[in-house]
Amino acid sequence: MPVTTFDVSDIKRRMQGAIASLKHDLGSLRTGRATPSLVEPIQIEAYGATMPMAQVATVSVPEPRLLSIQVWDRSMVAAVEKAIRQSDLGLNPQTEGQVIRLRIPEMNEQRRKEMVKVAHKYAEEARVAARHVRRDGIDILKKLQKDGEISEDDEKRHAAEVQKATDATVSEIDGIVAAKEKEIMQVYGRRSRADSINACHLTRRP
Repeated sequence: MPVTTFDVSDIKRRMQGAIASLKHDLGSLRTGRATPSLVEPIQIEAYGATMPMAQVATVSVPEPRLLSIQVWDRSMVAAVEKAIRQSDLGLNPQTEGQVIRLRIPEMNEQRRKEMVKVAHKYAEEARVAARHVRRDGIDILKKLQKDGEISEDDEKRHAAEVQKATDATVSEIDGIVAAKEKEIMQVYGRRSRADSINACHLTRRP
């Protein structure tokens, strides 16, 4: 019968896993510029299993706002196209043979707000994952204390360590999603930069 042990470093490691997953998911959110990370998280139903995009196709960026997806197996083209349409990206794939092209449109205010909502959804999933790790840690401590492996004081002390790690993880998640939200909402500012420069020139007089 396995021996139940408590290791706060393992708790922290698992919580960092939730943060790493969040960063990966946020990397898939488009901000008006093409990048392979947009489609990397997309899962494809292939050969009776679910596979990431990288295992069925090569993704390249021929233009700043264009993704080109070269599907290796012609029979998988429809599955890749379907997965893209069902994703949260809101992109319209254009297929020619085994090549799927994704034109990344300029994001209007409504689309940026939709992306922010998706970012917050990913963040909440990460918070939930961290809380699940916290629950596992607390359950282990309660069992150890009940079995007489640790004292009640030790159980409380370690529980405080778990809570501290949870609070730190949630705080880091909040910071990450706030930065991503700022990045998404700044797209409009970058688009209007030329207008701002022109306005400056118009106001200058010799």
